[in-house]
Amino acid sequence: MKLLKIAGFFTTLVVSVICNGQVTKTTAVKTTEKAPFDYVVEQFADIKVLRYQIPDWKNLTLKEQKLVYYLTQAGTSGRDIMWDQHYKYNLKIRKALENIYKNYKGDKTSGDWKNFEIYLKRVWFSNGIHHHYSSDKIKSGFSIAYFNGLLKATKTTLSPAITAVIFNDVDAKRVNLDESKGLLEGSAINFYDKGISLKEAEDFYAKKTSPDPKKPYSYGLNSKLVRNSKGQLTEKVWKSGGMYGAAIDKITYWLEKAKAVAENKKQADALGLLISYYKTGSLKTWDDYNIAWLDATDGNIDYINGFIEVYNDPLGYRGSYEGIVQIKDFDMSAKMEVVSKNAQWFEDNSPLMPEHKKKNVVGVSYKTVIVAGESGDASPSTPIGVNLPNADWIRAEHGSKSVSLGNIIDSYAKAAGKGKLEEFANDEQEIALAKKYGEIGDKMHTALHEVVGHASGQINPGVGTPKESLKSYASTLEEGRADLVGLYYLYNPKLQELGLVDDWKKLGMESYDSYIRNGLMTQLVRLELGANIEEAHMRNRQWVSSWVFEKGKKDNVIEKITRNGKTYFNITDYEKLHDLFGQLLREVQRIKSEGDFNAGKALVENYGVKVDQKLHVEVLERNKQFASAAYSGFVNPVLVPKLDKTGKIISIEVQQPKTFAEQMLKYSKNFGFLPLEN
Repeated sequence: MKLLKIAGFFTTLVVSVICNGQVTKTTAVKTTEKAPFDYVVEQFADIKVLRYQIPDWKNLTLKEQKLVYYLTQAGTSGRDIMWDQHYKYNLKIRKALENIYKNYKGDKTSGDWKNFEIYLKRVWFSNGIHHHYSSDKIKSGFSIAYFNGLLKATKTTLSPAITAVIFNDVDAKRVNLDESKGLLEGSAINFYDKGISLKEAEDFYAKKTSPDPKKPYSYGLNSKLVRNSKGQLTEKVWKSGGMYGAAIDKITYWLEKAKAVAENKKQADALGLLISYYKTGSLKTWDDYNIAWLDATDGNIDYINGFIEVYNDPLGYRGSYEGIVQIKDFDMSAKMEVVSKNAQWFEDNSPLMPEHKKKNVVGVSYKTVIVAGESGDASPSTPIGVNLPNADWIRAEHGSKSVSLGNIIDSYAKAAGKGKLEEFANDEQEIALAKKYGEIGDKMHTALHEVVGHASGQINPGVGTPKESLKSYASTLEEGRADLVGLYYLYNPKLQELGLVDDWKKLGMESYDSYIRNGLMTQLVRLELGANIEEAHMRNRQWVSSWVFEKGKKDNVIEKITRNGKTYFNITDYEKLHDLFGQLLREVQRIKSEGDFNAGKALVENYGVKVDQKLHVEVLERNKQFASAAYSGFVNPVLVPKLDKTGKIISIEVQQPKTFAEQMLKYSKNFGFLPLEN
């Protein structure tokens, strides 16, 4: 489960509109103690590409550096899996685009060529031809005739049928959540053979039974559902010797090296189980691995690797490939550990129905970490917080690990634009609170969302997993539920009693201001005019905010103000808003605990999908004054081993990529392990 960096999540980072396709570039970066670190690589379309640092890298031992290096190599080795998962033609299209980019000798000053460059970079950023956030197909900005000319000029091969896909409306949405268009039929995601119906897929998994019903396997997590030559449904498992086997073998090669330099036995044992899982595809081994990974908490290095998040599957079964390598941030982790140690207090004092509360919240660990490398679903667009594993029964019995990606958050903040807070905040008090408490409020919400939120609550006996009971609404309901836990406790004196904040009331007020401002207004800069909200996190922020806005109308808890033709939202009663967040949390937990699909659907569809078109026009217009892009992501630092005459690693140096294109082309060259058709 991920917490994404969002428009307005950091109070000073309310984002801007698309920048009219203009590309800005930076030159090579050489960092010294005297020169400030250059966080911005370049900006194009609606995207800003940033860099992040790895603080105190030289303080790691050589063995620790090797472990980080091997784990990052393992993660990047699976990069092409994500591309193919996103869309069946992505690898073929990427190869053609990159060949043109490297070999075209014609006019590179024309508007068409500039648009081609922008298109390629957008495709790189999204790991495919669909937008990383909206999942809409990315518009080319140049004609099919011009593209065919590029193909001919560079002797690049791409079939006419696939070429047409770049320009037509076929497979227009990577993940479609509009049931009227068909959850599978309307989704281009490469998790199901075309022609498989929703009912067929649900019936297929309804027949799957686990040896212990209380410990259900994550069926479908690591496979593609296909129809065989006899017309029967079967799974192509992602494993060594199976689908994506060539890349998985490279992943396990590097994981074996990582295991050999593990910090301790528990860490090595967990890596061994992950290797076994990749080799066998066994979901039982996946569960065993997750339990062992949870128990391996003593080292300075940790990682996330596997087919994990199910947001990209409209049915919520299949996991997208991702990798994150982490180094413990000792100072911040010590501060945030206080939240973990008090997880039971938060559960006991929540507004949930008694039967929906956990009697024993176990094993919730929380660390602020320094990211050393990301891949797949976590790159270039990255979360700022992660809470795993996702299996509810493992979380209930063994706990979870929560991490806040500290250096990623730091890079976002240091690369932020100015003036957006003043444009959208209602008054000077709101602005002053944001400037003083915005940063700590964001960190506390991340911690409460990940540690307490995702760990909170329990499902009633006999109720299926959320993906079975809540189906396509499971992801947004879960993220909203975790947000609500954080919101409920952000306005609570317990935070000050624990020494986490100096003024709980002002911190809570700022956090509520920021959340409502974003949920009802500023996140709309991420949508094209006329679009509905599809992405799970955006949906949850709107349905949470819209629900409390509507339910508080009688008492004017949140007032909508129009001043000089501009809209603002002003919270008039923070105590009542706190109570409304509690009421909604209680109801969402009931929906999850009881598997109430109809209530969950109604909540999301009525409050989280449709957009106020008049307000949307206004927000986009007000936002035009800001040059910053709506979305940010990252290139990864490059870890370069230095070898002695025998080939033994004697040191590892951290280097920063000069350009986004440089890193993407090197990745394709050095980590392109899959065939173009899988």
